[in-house]
Amino acid sequence: MKAFKFIAIVGLIATVGISCSTERATAVQNKAGVQLWGENCVRCHNTPSPASFNDADWSTIEMHMKVRANLTATESQKIFEFIRSAN
Repeated sequence: MKAFKFIAIVGLIATVGISCSTERATAVQNKAGVQLWGENCVRCHNTPSPASFNDADWSTIEMHMKVRANLTATESQKIFEFIRSAN
């Protein structure tokens, strides 16, 4: 009986985790790059103007910040598409 309860609890935890990550993915899909930029980049520092760097520089910054800010591929893509379109 204890094994059954343990399996049930693990299953519930896994289901909740999947549900939360699915909800986050859906929320990200509905947000524009400018909104994600404001929500993510301002958390840690003042954001530079998109014109501060060229596209090559932004590509390097994108790789660094994706890891540093723990951005998903979609978040990173949307944020840096916005930045490149604005510089």
